[in-house]
Amino acid sequence: MVNKTVLEHAQFLDKNDELASYRELFHIPKDKNGNNWIYLCGNSLGLQPKSVKKYINQELEDWKNLGVEGHFEAKKPWMPYHEFLTESMAKVVGAKPIEVVVMNTLTTNLHLAMVSFYKPTKKKFKIVIESDAFPSDRYAVESQLKFHGFDPVNGLIEWKPRVGEELLRIDDLRQIIADQGDEIALLMIGGVNYYTGQFFDLKKIAALGHSINAKVGIDLAHGVGNIQPNLHDANVDFAVWCTYKYLNSGPGSLGGLFIHEKYANDITLNRFTGWWGHNKNTRFNMRHDFDPIPGAEGWQLSNPPILSMAAINASLDIFNEVGMDKLREKSIKLTGYLEFLLSQFGEDIIRIITPKNPEKRGCQLSIQVINADKSLHRKLMDAHVICDWREPDVIRVAPIPLYNSFEDVFNMVEVLKGILNE
Repeated sequence: MVNKTVLEHAQFLDKNDELASYRELFHIPKDKNGNNWIYLCGNSLGLQPKSVKKYINQELEDWKNLGVEGHFEAKKPWMPYHEFLTESMAKVVGAKPIEVVVMNTLTTNLHLAMVSFYKPTKKKFKIVIESDAFPSDRYAVESQLKFHGFDPVNGLIEWKPRVGEELLRIDDLRQIIADQGDEIALLMIGGVNYYTGQFFDLKKIAALGHSINAKVGIDLAHGVGNIQPNLHDANVDFAVWCTYKYLNSGPGSLGGLFIHEKYANDITLNRFTGWWGHNKNTRFNMRHDFDPIPGAEGWQLSNPPILSMAAINASLDIFNEVGMDKLREKSIKLTGYLEFLLSQFGEDIIRIITPKNPEKRGCQLSIQVINADKSLHRKLMDAHVICDWREPDVIRVAPIPLYNSFEDVFNMVEVLKGILNE
């Protein structure tokens, strides 16, 4: 019988992992003795691809040598630079190229999308979110309610877990729809919940929302690059995401926007506009009325920051080479191995609140160590096991298939075991 609890098994899994070599494409932080950190925090900030420096340096050289002519003469001309990212990003989120654009940051894109898709009336004005939605989402939807003259106390409906449970049930969302559907204008749901790591059935959520003539938006901040949301087939109206977590684009980098193809040529939609969303053929004529580019590009405001896009380009080239199918396959194995090792402690010591079904979670496992507090997380960090803490009592651990190994997972659990045995 194979002993899965020993280092040799982790090393065996790494030896037989066809994606193992991609780890070498990333900078792994090291301690003062030159030993790699155990970095399991790509759900907050992904590691830097080694190729990023080359990609950014190319733009610096073109800026130095060409000045403004870099917009047309750079190796990758800056005028259409965002277009170089579109096809790869569309593959990551399961969309058509016309449905995707890289621009702005996540919450900015969320507000821009709600300008178009949150159309409240006196009767139909409520917004449904998760009760434990990411704070930025809650702030955004509350401010949209206020902007339209509604009190968030009355306008915000929370999809809550049942008493004694952490996870959300689709049946409870279905009941909300049945009870209050004639008052609901928008469902704004995190595709993967930041706290529990639960991955929702986006197609079912979209169908529920559309059954009451409400729009459906998804925040993919904690899902993009680690699950396969298949946004086009899910039929959600819009989605937003950041790129600095699983997509490894650097701190504070740009976000992404999905607008379903059915709205590609809908010029009746309200939107906040800017010149980069205007018809490319007449953009520089300057004196034309706004003529939106078909598809998601028509929501752009300003010309994009090229240095940030260069970093995204470096990472997306790796994603494009590997493909989401293989990344997802390895992710399920990595997270399953972590789950197995943690299960050896017993639920009286460690509870995993993330769904056990791999199809209902991404890279992240959210663990609760019984009777522990934040000092446990500090001890892990002091040992250079990099994960993160979320109040009140969860440690989020996210092994990333592009650069984490099975040995990383094994060593993390060994460090945790040592701390708990102190």
